[in-house]
Amino acid sequence: MEQGGGGDGEHKSYFFNLYSFSFCRKLALKYHPDKNPDNPEAAEKFKEINNAHAILTDATKRNIYDKYGSLGLYVAEQFGEENVNTYFVLSSWWAKALFVFCGLITGCYCCCCLCCCCNCCCGKCKPKPPEGEEQEYYVSPEDLEAQLQSDERGR
Repeated sequence: MEQGGGGDGEHKSYFFNLYSFSFCRKLALKYHPDKNPDNPEAAEKFKEINNAHAILTDATKRNIYDKYGSLGLYVAEQFGEENVNTYFVLSSWWAKALFVFCGLITGCYCCCCLCCCCNCCCGKCKPKPPEGEEQEYYVSPEDLEAQLQSDERGR
């Protein structure tokens, strides 16, 4: 490393990765399934060690684990590493309270616009036809024929 180049962060990260690699390597050799063929717990321990090593050597995964723990890593697997922060912001209590508040103010939880309509979707704000004008209604042919027959009988 150059003197003065990169700063303390890279230097610490380098030694952290070196330490975690050697520590995980020793544990992996100790619990390797080939060295412990009759011990099923050793195989599980070996998987945990490999998973821990993968997290410790990847800076992004390590930051996620430091902030959110194992749940953060699960969310990163499901939704992607870039969406972990968004997930935890939207699942916070104040985001839920804001959603409930908006729903109560606008009065529309079940409409297609999801609280952005101010109660004007689904034809609620449709202008009423002027009074005195005839309105068009759909009448099925069977109903029309029955009406004509009843009118003919009434004459």
